[in-house]
Amino acid sequence: MPVEESEYKGNAMLVLKQSAEDKFPFQFGIKKAKMILENIEEIKKFVEKHSAA
Repeated sequence: MPVEESEYKGNAMLVLKQSAEDKFPFQFGIKKAKMILENIEEIKKFVEKHSAA
């Protein structure tokens, strides 16, 4: 999964792509990155619960 840093209106962004050609990547800034880190265990539980066996 390609990961890049970008900028939007002067704000740092992290861009996660499923492939190098991904036209609609998942991207977020520092505020959402902090929220993700604060809730990483709940995110892991969610993925485990809803992933195909």
